[in-house]
Amino acid sequence: MTPQRVPLLAGLVVLFAAACTATGHDGASTAPTPTAAAVPAATATETTPTPPVPTEAASTGGSWRVTWDWAVPGQPARVAHRVRVPVTPPPGEPLPVLVAVDVGDHPAEGFSRITFAFRGPTPSYQVAYVPRVVTEGRGAPVALPGTAYLSVRFEPAQAHDARGGGTADLPPAAIRFPTLRGWAVAGDFEGHLSFGLGLLPPDAGRLPVRLGESTRPDGTHVVAVDVRRS
Repeated sequence: MTPQRVPLLAGLVVLFAAACTATGHDGASTAPTPTAAAVPAATATETTPTPPVPTEAASTGGSWRVTWDWAVPGQPARVAHRVRVPVTPPPGEPLPVLVAVDVGDHPAEGFSRITFAFRGPTPSYQVAYVPRVVTEGRGAPVALPGTAYLSVRFEPAQAHDARGGGTADLPPAAIRFPTLRGWAVAGDFEGHLSFGLGLLPPDAGRLPVRLGESTRPDGTHVVAVDVRRS
């Protein structure tokens, strides 16, 4: 697997856009990079699947450990971490801050992965199958591709800075791996940070998942959600 990241657009590109339309490596117009502070619309249509280039930026590293082994969670799979708030004294960040979401396909190992990297300690997290993913607070449905849906929740955690701006580098919402088809932000409110994953199991059932953690060389703490490819 060749890792690749979706970079943030530089200010120079904004100036250049007046003269020409920016295009990606596939020739399509490049959409603005999303931020984790925005909640996706409640409805959307799925386009014709096109295999993406994996964007998993970095290996989970030698500290990788499994926290939930391959299984279909009948109840929410929860991994608890004690986080003392504030994690840094004022005016520092009070909570673990999301800095990146990455996706990667691992066909040789038989799974696809989405990772969530945090600055600060690892927050507690919970993964569960749900009939549909809804936004925090409002309870509005979140549009996701596929026929099965995973809710991924972190607490305490945030994905915005003191001015409300997004803090994370994010990949496109459409993943389009064989069974891991897409992801979306479901909420970032009062220390609760949540996401939805859209899955497409081959038998319209539920796929086994695996959870794990690691610490990258730059000190960020990573939580990985792995989904079987078949």
